[in-house]
Amino acid sequence: MRFLITTFFTLIIAGCSTTYPNKDITGQTFPTVNGQSLEEQPYVIPADFDNDFTLLLIGYKQDSQFDIDRWLIALDFTETQVPVYELPTIQGMFPRMFSTVIDNGMRKGIPKPLWKGVITIYKDGDTVQQFTGNENPNNARVVLIDRAGKILYFYDQGFGVDALKEIRAIVMPDRNSNSN
Repeated sequence: MRFLITTFFTLIIAGCSTTYPNKDITGQTFPTVNGQSLEEQPYVIPADFDNDFTLLLIGYKQDSQFDIDRWLIALDFTETQVPVYELPTIQGMFPRMFSTVIDNGMRKGIPKPLWKGVITIYKDGDTVQQFTGNENPNNARVVLIDRAGKILYFYDQGFGVDALKEIRAIVMPDRNSNSN
């Protein structure tokens, strides 16, 4: 009986996480997904983003936060003018069941003024991971979209200075041409 219970739970847990090959999604339209900010504001992404450009920093694992923090610091330090949203994106049934616990844990570690910029995606987590690929899941996915949700830039190798420069060239072409 113990063997059957262990096997059952192993199959459930294993079935909740699928690996998808990484791919370049530049030029495609970001899929419509639902999420909720840590302020408990629902979002439909990308429809609810009404800016010329929006930068999405997508994390599939808690360790992705290392890359996301480096991106946030670099964007601030270089005064890159673009709305930025962190999207913790978790696939599977168990994370959905414990989403309140996970979100409360994030709230404890993130200052309240920043909650509006953190949108968790549970139900559609698999959709996003399948779309971008989730090999090397610790690496943040960096997605720059336009007002229509078209992906203008995609980077899935964590943080990179050259990637930051490429984003700046798109969102701030006049300022970027005069500096390096």
